[in-house]
Amino acid sequence: MSNPKPRIQLVIGLMLTGLWVFPCFADSQARIVRLSDIQGDVQVDRGMGQGYERAFLNLPITQGMKISTGSSGRAALEFEDSSSLRIIPHTVIEIRQLLLRDSGAKVSEIHLQEGTAYINFLGSKDDESSLTFVREKVALTHAAHLRVDVGDTDAAVAVFKGEVEVAGPSGTVQVEKSHTASFDLLDNDRHQLAKDIEEESFDSWDKQQNEFDQVYAAKSQPDYSPYAYGTSDLNYYGNFFSASGYGMLWQPYFVGAGWDPFMNGAWAFNPGFGYGWVSGYPWGWTPYHYGSWVFIPLYGWAWQPGGAWMGWNTIPVVVSAPATFVAPRAPTLPGQRIILANRGPVPTVLGRSTGRVEIPNNSAGVGIPRGSVKNLGQLSQTVQERGFATTRIPAVSGWRGGYGSSVPGWQGSGSSSASAASSGHASAGHAVGGGHH
Repeated sequence: MSNPKPRIQLVIGLMLTGLWVFPCFADSQARIVRLSDIQGDVQVDRGMGQGYERAFLNLPITQGMKISTGSSGRAALEFEDSSSLRIIPHTVIEIRQLLLRDSGAKVSEIHLQEGTAYINFLGSKDDESSLTFVREKVALTHAAHLRVDVGDTDAAVAVFKGEVEVAGPSGTVQVEKSHTASFDLLDNDRHQLAKDIEEESFDSWDKQQNEFDQVYAAKSQPDYSPYAYGTSDLNYYGNFFSASGYGMLWQPYFVGAGWDPFMNGAWAFNPGFGYGWVSGYPWGWTPYHYGSWVFIPLYGWAWQPGGAWMGWNTIPVVVSAPATFVAPRAPTLPGQRIILANRGPVPTVLGRSTGRVEIPNNSAGVGIPRGSVKNLGQLSQTVQERGFATTRIPAVSGWRGGYGSSVPGWQGSGSSSASAASSGHASAGHAVGGGHH
């Protein structure tokens, strides 16, 4: 294959504004983490004075935000090292600190206001991580997997793996593996320690998510990204391959001619800085914050790792785009919250009771909950050959004809996406290109 064409950087979004630029809390010390999973009713308060609004996948989460789940809601945050925090229905969390010290140490403090949170902390001795609830603080200094419940009159910390220290008005308690510390919120948070863990209904869901991360993170290409978050999703929803003249590339399953990386997503507005693009694909984190998207004849669009981590205030790079490609432009009307820019196909629900769906080509993983379908690469081959394939997807709480809010506004078969006119120009289809698997 010939050498790639000279790099052409196509600005995605407003030319004069960055992507997801946020006011810095202290000389570029602000961090973002990923809203990596949502199911059912999940809302986010971005601290802009507009209250709660519907959350969606891959929304950047920063210090000061709040996340709330309804009766069917579940959500997960993913941190730079792939540590995760998951919440179940009727839970509210506040991101109190999300900073980077001059030394490079990361400071993360999440406050559990009510409900239940599962924390899978992978551990870094240099970082300062904690979860607070009521008047207690759980210090996370070593790798640990735990569950924290906060009710009206009591609270509890159950440790599945590792060990944590909980400090509060009644003193400090060490909670070891397979132990539970309970707190009486009506009696100065007096605590008791039990040498067992009472099983709860969402424990199995949390365990499945941890197993998914462990299995697919282990298949990662070495050193393709400076941060680990998003690794398991890239390995589940697509594959790495080597192309002469380009090196190691990644491409999602279920794509071919006519697909481009900006077909499904949304423009989200931040006062003072304009709109930023947020991908609607379940794997759509790292490829939109690092590296570039390159179009290769016979292969189609693929993600090429490399360069510096973009954070939120830089612009995705597009390389060697075909003549038919038109970079999408951000809306020009100020003050909007979230504007959809969905043009790509989505799965069709064939039977809600049976969980059968029809997956079309160029859907790129939309509508497939992580880990729900085995041998995704083989299913993608069928879609490439026939243009679609049918499969069963296990019932997921809050699943509305697909992956819930993987694509903002998608409610399953028969729903409508926002028009391209509402979000500027949309990318045209490609005359050439195909999926590589």
